[in-house]
Amino acid sequence: MNASPVISRSEPGPTAVKAVSVISTGSVKIRPEHAHGSRKPAYWWLLTSRRCTPPLPINVYVIEHTSGLILFDTGQDRASVTDPGYFPGGMAGLVYQRLAEFDIGEQDTLTAQLTSLGYSPTDVATAVISHLHQDHMGGLPELAGAELLVSAREWSEMTRPRPELRGFLREHIELPGLHWRRVSPEPARDPALAPFTESLDLLGDGSLVLLPTPGHTAGSVSLLVRRGSRAPLLLVGDLSYGDDILHRGQLPGVGSRRLLAESTRKVLALQQRMPGLVVLPAHDPTAAARLLDA
Repeated sequence: MNASPVISRSEPGPTAVKAVSVISTGSVKIRPEHAHGSRKPAYWWLLTSRRCTPPLPINVYVIEHTSGLILFDTGQDRASVTDPGYFPGGMAGLVYQRLAEFDIGEQDTLTAQLTSLGYSPTDVATAVISHLHQDHMGGLPELAGAELLVSAREWSEMTRPRPELRGFLREHIELPGLHWRRVSPEPARDPALAPFTESLDLLGDGSLVLLPTPGHTAGSVSLLVRRGSRAPLLLVGDLSYGDDILHRGQLPGVGSRRLLAESTRKVLALQQRMPGLVVLPAHDPTAAARLLDA
């Protein structure tokens, strides 16, 4: 999926967020039950489903902030389609094989996509990882100079036994030379964030606020982007696979249904309270167009 980057620039004025862009590190096909949910046990539909969705983008959000260039997620590593040893073998390998089908060309790497915006990986100051699944941390080998933020809860989940069966490929995450910072939410002081009671103001100016949205994984986070007079954005990772799916109340087929339902309820309530809030999932085919219109 060699789509051109989409750039949404802020209005002139004293806003810290100057622009937000979406780039795509290729495309992925997943099972319909993965995106839309299923009453069947996850391993049942994963191993028996014969259908796939149309190609979905693997979005990375690029935030031009006065403090530096910030990414939300890093996409999928092209090595996952070129290196036969990228994924584990055995039962875990079968799960990964059934879980997703990737199409990632040379022009789809994080470096190539950043270049299309006039940047390089060395320009990235911070990368916020929504969660540590493969298609959100794939650009890590290209970001040795950046600070990498992940929730402490997510890191703890990764370090439990048999992480590969829960979607965590530690050998591609704990790479030498990376600069990880594990963060935890704090009691929210901003009443505008209700019903969220915990948050983390990343830069101390209210422009970028992490919100805990567990469900897809226990430590998943979303990022609220405030940009002056332009509509605020909420980057939600894999809390949902589409804005329409989210508003129909359908929950993804991977993760804790209870936590997914609770996080979804909070996001929809926040959208009601925060005029114009645009929710942007990581694999939503409409995200680029909605960002451009926001």
